[in-house]
Amino acid sequence: MSTPSNNEERRFDLRMPLRLPIVISGRAEDDSACSDPTETDDISNSGALFHLNQKVSRGDRLYVRAHRPDGAAVEVTAVVIRIAPAIYGTARVGVQIAESAESWLRFFVSWVAENQPAPADEAAESESSPSE
Repeated sequence: MSTPSNNEERRFDLRMPLRLPIVISGRAEDDSACSDPTETDDISNSGALFHLNQKVSRGDRLYVRAHRPDGAAVEVTAVVIRIAPAIYGTARVGVQIAESAESWLRFFVSWVAENQPAPADEAAESESSPSE
């Protein structure tokens, strides 16, 4: 059996291509606190992929702050599991949620539900009902 290479696809969770605003916090190389507002490229029930200006390494712990569609804040700890070069000096960073996974799962489910099209019956009903 062969061992997986660093570029081999190892993700198993459903990913949703959603651009959601998030704030990533962590420690810079000089151990000072840093914070970087960005947005997700995609999210899954166990992680996220986003662009980051700060230099990070595999295994680094980051703090992710996001908001559900209802405005409720979600804060989780994540571990960097993937880094790839991106445009303009940023890096595409993939993280796996390490702590508060249940909060992240609720966040993921709320955005998936928010982005589902209305069933055909509901859409037809709303179009045919007279506005008052």
